[in-house]
Amino acid sequence: RSVYDDQPNAHQRFMEKLDACIRNHDREIEKMCNFHHQGFVDAITELLKVRADAEKLKVQVTDTNRRLQDAGKEVIAQTEEIIRCRVQQRNITTVVEKLQLCLPVLEMYSKLKEQMNVKRYYSALKTMEQLENLYLPRVSQYRFCQIMAENLPKLREEIKEISMSDLKDFLESIRKHSDRIGETAMKQAQQQKTFSTTLQKQNNVNYGRNMHLGRSRILESKNEITLKRTFEDDDEHEEEVLTAQDLVDFSPVYRCLHIYSVLGDGEIFENYYRKQRRKQARLVLQPQSSMHETVEGYRRYFSQIVGFFVVEDHILHVTQGLVTRTYTDELWNMALSKIIAVLRTHSSYCSDPDLVLELKNLIVVFADTLQGYGFPVNRLFDLLFEIRDQYNETLLKKWSGLFRDIFEADNYSPIPVANEEEYKIVISKFPFQDPELDKQSFPKKLPMSQSVPQIYIQVKEFIYASLKFSESLHRSSTEIDDMLRKSTNLLLTRTLSSCLQNLIKKPHIGLTELVQIIINTTHLEQACKYLEDFISNITNISQVTVHTARLYGLSTFKDARHAAEGEIYTKLNQKIDEFIQIADYDWTMAESDGRASGYLMDLINFLRSTFQVFTHLPGKVAQTACMSACQHLSMSLMQMLLDSELKQISMGAIQQFNLDVIQCELFASSEPVPGFQGDTLQLAFIDLRQV
Repeated sequence: RSVYDDQPNAHQRFMEKLDACIRNHDREIEKMCNFHHQGFVDAITELLKVRADAEKLKVQVTDTNRRLQDAGKEVIAQTEEIIRCRVQQRNITTVVEKLQLCLPVLEMYSKLKEQMNVKRYYSALKTMEQLENLYLPRVSQYRFCQIMAENLPKLREEIKEISMSDLKDFLESIRKHSDRIGETAMKQAQQQKTFSTTLQKQNNVNYGRNMHLGRSRILESKNEITLKRTFEDDDEHEEEVLTAQDLVDFSPVYRCLHIYSVLGDGEIFENYYRKQRRKQARLVLQPQSSMHETVEGYRRYFSQIVGFFVVEDHILHVTQGLVTRTYTDELWNMALSKIIAVLRTHSSYCSDPDLVLELKNLIVVFADTLQGYGFPVNRLFDLLFEIRDQYNETLLKKWSGLFRDIFEADNYSPIPVANEEEYKIVISKFPFQDPELDKQSFPKKLPMSQSVPQIYIQVKEFIYASLKFSESLHRSSTEIDDMLRKSTNLLLTRTLSSCLQNLIKKPHIGLTELVQIIINTTHLEQACKYLEDFISNITNISQVTVHTARLYGLSTFKDARHAAEGEIYTKLNQKIDEFIQIADYDWTMAESDGRASGYLMDLINFLRSTFQVFTHLPGKVAQTACMSACQHLSMSLMQMLLDSELKQISMGAIQQFNLDVIQCELFASSEPVPGFQGDTLQLAFIDLRQV
C-alpha cells in the first residue's frame, strides 16, 4: 500500500525487502533439499530394484489380461444379450400396458365403423359418446387418438345428413303410399261398421221375435246368413289386412328422431318434420280439377287425406313429442276447412244423383274412419246436410225427366185388363180400389191410364233414392222420416206439379187427354195416403206423431186438376171458335134453307161426343165445362149477329139464324151433361133468343 501511496523511496525499500525475503526462502529450500536428499536417493535405488520385478509383473499382467479377455468374450456376449432381452422385455411390458389401454379404443372405433356400415346410427352415436367420455381421454397422447377425436364430429355430421336423407325418403314414401294407407283404413272402417250393423240387426230381430215370429224367423235366417258371410269374408281377407306399418317403414323417422335427440337437435328435427308435413298436407288437400267427374277422383282424394292423418296419428302414439295432439288438431282443423270448401265447390258440379250418393257414402266412410282415430267430424256431417239438398235437387231433375218420359209415352186411355192376372199386376203396382169395378166381369177397363201406376212407382223409387242418402248420417228415425217427407213433398209440389202443368199446356194435348189427366190426378191424390204409409213403414215412425209432416199431394193434384179444367174450358172455347170461323151466313138471303147450318150441326155433334167423354169426370167439372161451352157459343153467335161491320140483315137470314139458335136450345134441353136443374143450361141462350 505504501508503494502505491507514493511515499518517498517506498519502491526501493519494497524491492530490498522482497529480495531479502527471496533469499530467506532460497535458504529454507536448500535446507529442505539437503534434509531429504538421502531419502530421494534411497527411493531411486529401490525403484531401480523394483523395475525388473515391475517388468516381469507387467508381462504377467498382460498375459493374464489377455487370457482373461479371451475367456470373458463369451460372457460379455451373453451379458449383452441378457441386457438386450431385458430391455425388450421391459419394452414389451410397456407396449402391452399401452396396448391394453388402446385396444378398447380401437375396438370401440372398429365397432363404430361397423355400426356405420350397417346403418345403426343411433348405436353409433352411443359408441361415439363412450369413446369421447370414457376411452379417448385415457390415450389422448397418441396421434391416432387425436385423429379419431377429429373424425368423430365429422361422423356425427355424416350421421345427421344420412338420417335426414332417410327422413326425406320416408316423407316421400308416405306421400306415395298415403292413398293406399287411407284406402286400407277406410276399407277396415267400412268392414267394421258393416259387421256392427249386422250384429245390431240380428239383436233387433231376436228382440222382436215374440211380436213378429214368422217374419222374424225369415229375417233372422237372412241376418245369420249375412253375418256368416261377413265372418267368412273377414276370414278370407284376414291375411290381406294391412296397416300403416305394413305399407310404410317408420324406422327412418324413429332413427332420425333418436339421432337428433342424442345430438341435442331434437327441436330442430321436430320443426323440420312438422314443416314438411304441413307442405305435404297442402299438396294432399289440393284436389284435381277433374275430381268431380268420377267417384274414383273423390275416393283417391279421401284416401290420401285419410292416409296422411293415419300416419300422423301413428307418429303421435309411437313417438314422444315429435307431434302433439294440439298439433294434429290444428292440422286437422286446417284440413277440414279446406276439405269442406273443396267438397262444396266440386259437389256443386255433380249433376248425377248416383255420383252424389257415391260421394255421400265416401264422405261417411271418410268421417267414420277419421272419427275412429279421434278426429272430430261433426262439420262433415253438417256438410252432408248441404249435399243432401243438392242430392235432392239432382234427384228432382232426374225424376222430372222420368215424369216427362212417362207422360210422353202415355196413351191417355183407361187401362184395359183382360183377366184376373193382368188386374192383379196393375193393383200390385198401384193401390186401386173400386168395389163397383170389382163386380164387373173381364175384360174391363180401369179408369186411370198407364202413367198413374208408373208415376206411383217412380215416387216410391224416389223415396228409396232419398232414403239411401239419409242412411248412415247418424240421425234418428224421426229426423229421417221428416227428411223423406220433405223431399217427397218437393217432388210432388214442384217437380211433378211442374211436369203436369207443362203437360197440360202442351198444344198436342187434346180434350180427351185433359179429361184423362184429371182422372189420373184424382187417383194419384187418393194414393198419397198410401205413400205416407209407405214412408212410415220404412222409418218405423207412426203417422200419429205430433211432428210428423204430411204430404202435400192434395194441393198438388188439385192445382193440376184446376189447370186441366181451365185448359178444357179454353180448348172447348177455342174449338167452338174454330167452328164459328167457318160459318158463312148470307145476310141478304131471301129465305132460309129450312134447316140449321152445317157448321153448327157439326159443332153440336162435336160437343155431344166430347161431353160423353166427360162421364168419368167429377159432376161439377163436366157441368161447368158444358155451361161454359154453351155460354161461349151464345156469346159468339151474338157477336156475329151484332157485328158492327154487318150493315143489313134480310128476313131470310134472320130465319136461318133462328134455326141455328133453335138447334142450340135443343142441344141445351137434351141435357148433354147430367146434373143440371130445370132449364139452367137453356138460360145460356136466353139473351141470344131475345136479340
